[in-house]
Amino acid sequence: MSEIVTLAASGPFALAASVRFLEGFTPAGRPDAGRHRGTLALAFPAAPSWRPVGVRLRQEGDTVLAEIDAHPDDVGPAAEHARRILSLDVDGTGFASIDDPHVAALRQRYPGLRPVLFHSPYEAACWSVIGHRIRIIQAAAIKQRMAERLGDDVGGLASFPAPERLLAVTDVPGLPPVKIERLHGIARAALDGDLDADRLRSMEIARALVELQKIPGIGLFSAELILIRGAGHPDVFPASERRLHDEMAHEYGLHDPSPARLAAIAEAWRPYRSWVALLLRARRESDTSEIARGRRVTR
Repeated sequence: MSEIVTLAASGPFALAASVRFLEGFTPAGRPDAGRHRGTLALAFPAAPSWRPVGVRLRQEGDTVLAEIDAHPDDVGPAAEHARRILSLDVDGTGFASIDDPHVAALRQRYPGLRPVLFHSPYEAACWSVIGHRIRIIQAAAIKQRMAERLGDDVGGLASFPAPERLLAVTDVPGLPPVKIERLHGIARAALDGDLDADRLRSMEIARALVELQKIPGIGLFSAELILIRGAGHPDVFPASERRLHDEMAHEYGLHDPSPARLAAIAEAWRPYRSWVALLLRARRESDTSEIARGRRVTR
């Protein structure tokens, strides 16, 4: 039996923009996101029980309605996951006040788009290991097969396997043994609470990144991804995201800028540095399709 939960949006938000992002941004990997017009369907294991839940979202004005199919004890956690996945747990009223004409142009191109996250820091961490040193399209296919083979079917969608189930996995086609071992380490970290989103966001950014890098197989790039697109921290400048840096250089007319120079530019984006970075990355892929084509582009 399902339950309807209301998710309020503070500041501009468009669910349709989230769906378009999932359909068009290759790393997000949801070409089926718009299959049911006007709604977005999600399936994922919800912490802390890690039981599978289904969430169907639709927007009415400034309100997002979440129809949640879950164990009664998981309805509240599933709603919190959904808020975080759509970045509705962040007050976005100040985003329009960022005084940078480049950001203003991005807001105009992507009205109402907020970062759309992985279902959890756990799943973001698994993605970082799966995708290490292989093409993103290949990694997305492996992750989807893992969900279909090892996860649960929730409303016709395959949920990624919960940590306990992942610990029992000894073979995944396309993944070498070292990646299986690292996925087990991520599963243990999730069960121990080390990948709790609220815990990570409550820390100083530098400390959270250090803590995440204690998990075997997680370097700085992966730690930033987990904190930004798993835990949903709204104000992190990705220091190791080369495609973002290239796009910033293109946008601001800079020749081979240092990471420190780019970080200084991003100071004007506070407290939404993660949000602006996402819009830049979305635009880059929309304009170049470099990830979809598997070929890096010089702008």
